[in-house]
Amino acid sequence: MASEKVETVIAGNYLEMEREGEETNSNNSVRNKLSNFFWHGGSVYDAWFSCSSNQVAQVLLTLPYSFSQLGMLSGILFQLFYGLMGSWTAYLISVLYVEYRTRKEREKVDFRNHVIQWFEVLDGLLGKHWRNIGLFFNCTFLLFGSVIQLIACASNIYYINDNLDKRTWTYIFGACCATTVFIPSFHNYRIWSFVGLLMTTYTAWYLTIASLLNGQVEGVKHSGPTTMVLYFTGATNILYTFGGHAVTVEIMHAMWKPQKFKTIYLIATIYVLTLTLPSASAVYWAFGDALLTHSNALALLPKTKFRDSAVILMLIHQFITFGFACTPLYFVWEKFIRVHETKSLFKRAMARLPVVIPIWFLAIVFPFFGPINSSVGSLLVSFTVYIIPALAHMLTFASPSARENAVEQPPSFLGRWVGLYCTNIFVVVWVFIVGFGFGGWASMVNFVHQINTFGLFTKCYQCPPHKA
Repeated sequence: MASEKVETVIAGNYLEMEREGEETNSNNSVRNKLSNFFWHGGSVYDAWFSCSSNQVAQVLLTLPYSFSQLGMLSGILFQLFYGLMGSWTAYLISVLYVEYRTRKEREKVDFRNHVIQWFEVLDGLLGKHWRNIGLFFNCTFLLFGSVIQLIACASNIYYINDNLDKRTWTYIFGACCATTVFIPSFHNYRIWSFVGLLMTTYTAWYLTIASLLNGQVEGVKHSGPTTMVLYFTGATNILYTFGGHAVTVEIMHAMWKPQKFKTIYLIATIYVLTLTLPSASAVYWAFGDALLTHSNALALLPKTKFRDSAVILMLIHQFITFGFACTPLYFVWEKFIRVHETKSLFKRAMARLPVVIPIWFLAIVFPFFGPINSSVGSLLVSFTVYIIPALAHMLTFASPSARENAVEQPPSFLGRWVGLYCTNIFVVVWVFIVGFGFGGWASMVNFVHQINTFGLFTKCYQCPPHKA
């Protein structure tokens, strides 16, 4: 009975939104049905598609590169470990969101024309200083997350059409990705999330099957790990892989019943592991140390119609993921210039355009597909989606009264609050020392090496000499 009461409180205005949706659906026109089917999502399935699709974007192509740095065993173990840790901190974020939303709705706050974001949750629960910290790390991570998608677009299309260098392709895809300003919110990613997941599933199994059929190349070596720098660089790329829940709050807010989010991210992570483990292992088995100089796995596979299909599908998916990463930035910018609650889609779209410009510029300055993932993982993801949520959860429920009145109580199998605090402390210490400390050192050494080798604004990163 108590849990039913909590669920009603948590759902709040979402129940009203569902009723409004039912009224809208009463219009039986074909146009209205199609619009709702493709455009208007908020179910648990939509959330699962969004989490799965967003988590396994272009990084799918760089995980074999990480395996060449880590070695097979460490690569597999780090994927399992960080997959579990990422699911844990996504759970913490969802708990804090529910706590914040419940408190606000008890104060009669209406969120129907307002998208709740992570920095607002921190502000409501812990104050403005935590809000500012969360805003800085979250926005910076999403900014570079969008940059990485643009870099990946240029890196991939080059393997189909090398008549243009990668920098020129970055110009072109920057303009294409700017069209995401017209997608209002995560409600409207229903069909994109579904299609995006199909695309990454195809690409993952193409990498697996093509590598096994191709067999091991002549003289293949599997010497990783060889240096501490490469080892921790590879580890932080995997940290980045399973740290894709910087948009968790926005995805939850797009759900009709956000209290059901608790297990969605874990199920999404399990599915993602069925894609990343076989593909990364197979490609590393087939090509070994050659991956150390080919951060994009597609570069080593022979050109076939299947590879070209994988490239095209990943390009489309990277467009979708660019929108996923950029949409929270659009929201922040809209709130800053006070157009967030306007009903004019065109006005909001035009207001969003300035957000794309720095992303475009940074993708041209740092076109280091692969190494940039590790740098973002160690310096930004470590705090944004691991350390800050764990610390915020501990501080929010530090007092006995806060723990007693918490909307979401810790699971009994974990040992309730004692077990939860021990787990959070472990996450903070591990990620700070291994992820930020060793990982930050290694990834920055590697990143500086890329700058010294290729230079800033390089026209064609890791292209064959005669193609540059």
